[in-house]
Amino acid sequence: MIKLDISMALFFYLFFSVVFILIAWSFFDLGTKLKTFSSDERYIWHCSICAHTYVDSKGEEISTCPRCGSYNQKKKAESASVKV
Repeated sequence: MIKLDISMALFFYLFFSVVFILIAWSFFDLGTKLKTFSSDERYIWHCSICAHTYVDSKGEEISTCPRCGSYNQKKKAESASVKV
């Protein structure tokens, strides 16, 4: 039989509880870190009324500015001239 006093049993209980919590925390935190934001230009909007720059990842052609509530439309990219 292993002799174990109350202070040592309390230490092991707290130690393994903290280790379990840290492992669970890192496991669930890793899942949220995998969903990172890409700085793709199609998600970055610039309001034409209040000049606020914001991110809207819905991928729509019209977006609502979170600051002033105005509607903004993405401008089509100017066709680049081809040099021959």
